[in-house]
Amino acid sequence: MNLQDMMVHRDDNSTRTVDKYLMSYEGRVIAVRRHPAVLLAPVTAVVLGLVACAAASAVAGMVWIWWLWLITIAYLVWKVIAWSVEFFLVTEHRMMVINGVLNRHVVMMPLAKVTDITLNRSITGRMLGYGEFRTESAGQKKWLQSVNFMPYPEQLYHEISSVIFGTIDESPD
Repeated sequence: MNLQDMMVHRDDNSTRTVDKYLMSYEGRVIAVRRHPAVLLAPVTAVVLGLVACAAASAVAGMVWIWWLWLITIAYLVWKVIAWSVEFFLVTEHRMMVINGVLNRHVVMMPLAKVTDITLNRSITGRMLGYGEFRTESAGQKKWLQSVNFMPYPEQLYHEISSVIFGTIDESPD
């Protein structure tokens, strides 16, 4: 299984995670996981913890310090599990972010309320292949104002824009 298959939700038995939040008349247009770069901070913590524990164990002989490193590994495992169950979902009618391991949290915005969508890409995002979507809505709720670490940002931006604002099949010229 390659990285794209892990991020993009395809039609298979695992779609129950996403499909149970859809209305009977809705079809999934886009369903993706956040980019794995969201896991860089926990991976960095594990690596730095390994170096720190190895140094403390070698210099001071503190063998018990390795238990602290196990805590960073548990933190990484928890973040990987959380990443694997979090989805950004777009249907013909609404946009949702579904996340949470023990307690599920579903944030939804009707597409009719979206007045603008912006794609931001940092230098790191351009190098690693992720971006941030910022939406403006015709309401006061800002729950989906920013969704970061989105994979395939340009492709998703075009697909979401065509769902929200419609497609124009012909050239304006």
